[in-house]
Amino acid sequence: MRFTALAVAVLSLGAFATALPSAHAATEAKPLGTFGKWAAYVDAESGKSICYMALKPAKTEGGYKARGDVFLTITHRPANKSFDVVSIVAGYQYKDDSDVAVDVDKKSWSLFTSADRAWARDAATDKAIVKALAKGSALIAKGTSNRGTPTTDTFVLSGFGKAYKAINDACKKPAG
Repeated sequence: MRFTALAVAVLSLGAFATALPSAHAATEAKPLGTFGKWAAYVDAESGKSICYMALKPAKTEGGYKARGDVFLTITHRPANKSFDVVSIVAGYQYKDDSDVAVDVDKKSWSLFTSADRAWARDAATDKAIVKALAKGSALIAKGTSNRGTPTTDTFVLSGFGKAYKAINDACKKPAG
């Protein structure tokens, strides 16, 4: 597993709290722009830059009664040499020890879950997903809540390239 519980908690409080529009106003996050439906931001944690882009699903499916905000995010933390970190915020607690099936135009990956987040297992998977997002039209994520409710979220990827360039430029992502 790539992240410890502490790292997941830190990321949860940092990048994802600021990814929510209502939380954005209460933080120092600087909007880089809106590109298609993607929103891109630069922020700081302990004086170090963090850049991220967030997208809400175009379509959600499932037999749930209530669900919080759902996001697909890409995060850069240059001080940690961490780029292209892919995650999904589910809007509910995932079933323990479950995975989220992710598909981008017939390419598939399995993300691990922790609480209400899903993450790629390693940097190579993050990079492969980001490469697919750059060329793809939609990402479909299938997960299961801790109540056993299956969900399917469809994220339409238009605007990805411009949002990605904005966070790359803001956090000075190295080429390659």
